[in-house]
Amino acid sequence: MTPLGTVRRRRLIGLLTLTALLLLAVLASIAIGSRSLSPGTVYDAVRDGLGCPGGPFSCAAGSTEAEIVRELRLPRTVLALFCGLALGMTGALIQGYTRNPLADAGLLGLNSGAAFLAALSMYLFSLSAPEQYIWFAFAGALLAGLVVFGASAVGGGKASPLSLVLAGAAVTAFLTAMTNAIVLLDVTALDTYRFWVVGTVAGRDAQVFWQVLPFLSIGSILAVAAAPGLNLLSLGDEVARGLGVHIGRSRALGLTAVVLLCGAATAAVGPIAFLGLVAPHLARVYTGPDYRWLIPYSGLFGALLLLIADVIGRVIARPGELQVGVMLAVVGAPFFIAFVRRRKLVSL
Repeated sequence: MTPLGTVRRRRLIGLLTLTALLLLAVLASIAIGSRSLSPGTVYDAVRDGLGCPGGPFSCAAGSTEAEIVRELRLPRTVLALFCGLALGMTGALIQGYTRNPLADAGLLGLNSGAAFLAALSMYLFSLSAPEQYIWFAFAGALLAGLVVFGASAVGGGKASPLSLVLAGAAVTAFLTAMTNAIVLLDVTALDTYRFWVVGTVAGRDAQVFWQVLPFLSIGSILAVAAAPGLNLLSLGDEVARGLGVHIGRSRALGLTAVVLLCGAATAAVGPIAFLGLVAPHLARVYTGPDYRWLIPYSGLFGALLLLIADVIGRVIARPGELQVGVMLAVVGAPFFIAFVRRRKLVSL
């Protein structure tokens, strides 16, 4: 087998392995909690729910275990799965467009934009339910992305990796200060905001998932479409331009995917920045620098890490739980440090 065939075979095997691990993590997320359920009980509840007129999320008929699966754990698991996919792909895209191996969603001000408008809506309109302030958080991420991309393109007419980072840092600093001012003005807004900002999939019902699903779907399609152009951009702007790549159009496509994916996921589960940092580095071990493979691999790693962290958070603090944003930092940071020490990070 040629070296190229060997690499492709290794990538396909890795993709199948990741998918199998992800299915196991989904089963564990549905079965494990303050009340553990057997795999057979989970299977019966999901199978019976598929026949309900409103779908498995809304069918509440049956035993107590079935209600736990359909109304609580299944919506939570599906939301964690899709948001993990989105945040993993977002990290790969941002690291590619900024050529910064330490970049994540917080670098371009998207998390800060979502946090600012979420906090503002809590303060002005006394919103407390996720399905109420989710649209404000998404709009905040969208506006922050537009401001960063517009500011980075001022003058030269193109958004370079350096100008994106500088504009993102400035917007992040400003919006963080404004958010802090809002939450300090109102105790009620602070109480609601602190549960969202820590990053959590708890308390999210099916309505939240359906609200963000269109944006996650469109963003995923755009992310995959941006991969070939990103491969050429990684060679440098001049080389990419010589190969026929429209630099501005390619960056606009990728950054639109970033805004949709990160904005929707952050609005739904809060800012979980660490996930977008570590998932692409794990993916590069198997894919190398090819973004056609790196982006889907990063999404799968992101979903797997988010589900595992959520399950661990439920196990170690029974009958309560630790939020997934906390668990990712506590468990993931030492692992990532050890990973960095054992492997030389890929230069972007």
